[in-house]
Amino acid sequence: MSWYTKTPDNKVSKKKTLWVRCKDCQNFVWQHEWTTNHNVCPICNYHDSLDAWQRIALLFDEGSFEEMFAGIYPVNSLDFNDLKGSYTDKIEENRKKTRLNEAVVTGVGFIHGIKVSAAIMDFRFLGGSLGSGTGEKIFQASLVALERRIPLIILSASGGARMQEGVLSLMQMAKTCAGIARLNQKNIPVISILANPTTGGVTASYAMMGDVHIAEPGAVIGFAGRRVIEQTIGEKLPKAFQTAEFLVEHGFVDCIVERKDLRDFLGKILSFYNRKHHQ
Repeated sequence: MSWYTKTPDNKVSKKKTLWVRCKDCQNFVWQHEWTTNHNVCPICNYHDSLDAWQRIALLFDEGSFEEMFAGIYPVNSLDFNDLKGSYTDKIEENRKKTRLNEAVVTGVGFIHGIKVSAAIMDFRFLGGSLGSGTGEKIFQASLVALERRIPLIILSASGGARMQEGVLSLMQMAKTCAGIARLNQKNIPVISILANPTTGGVTASYAMMGDVHIAEPGAVIGFAGRRVIEQTIGEKLPKAFQTAEFLVEHGFVDCIVERKDLRDFLGKILSFYNRKHHQ
């Protein structure tokens, strides 16, 4: 159900949507209730996607986040083209659609008064894929954490490595892990938050390199897809396979935290680090 209005040429256009239909339980939810609940279904608790800036508003102390490295963006180094057009055109299309230059927003800010460096991925930009620009921004965020001796938080939401960049994309897996390894050497904590989905080369690199791994409820987390695995091993996989709940049960993820509780949960982890660091 929506409100409608007429344009000057007498055509009917949608003005405001009153309802959101949950992708999981298919129930309709008031738009206001949906947004105030941070895109979480109040009926079945399905956690729908958020963009990077919505997540920043949810997690950081109000007005404290300062964006860094916004000028880094992907380039078509391999002159990649396919049947749908050039990679260059696809980049520009996504930049206009999302108002982002890459699939991750990086910067520094405060969570419950504790300063952190952060890399927050945005699935809207080419499926949150890991390209050369994405990897560079995450690496730079790790250097900021190292230089300022502050924790690094990475929130992943990605379909994996960006195929249009070939080996240049795959190189980012090692590059980002190298940045995290430097933090490990200096005992600077890395907190990894796994949103839906976190798959492919992102799972095989920085997303699983944290000191603490936190997943949102129901998030799909894995490397290869279910169908590929089933065809490879010749067996059917459990229904819950590659969900956050399955990974917690099998020891790959530390905990599942609902979106409404995530900021306070991070505050507790960070305050524990601060006590240890200042002893």
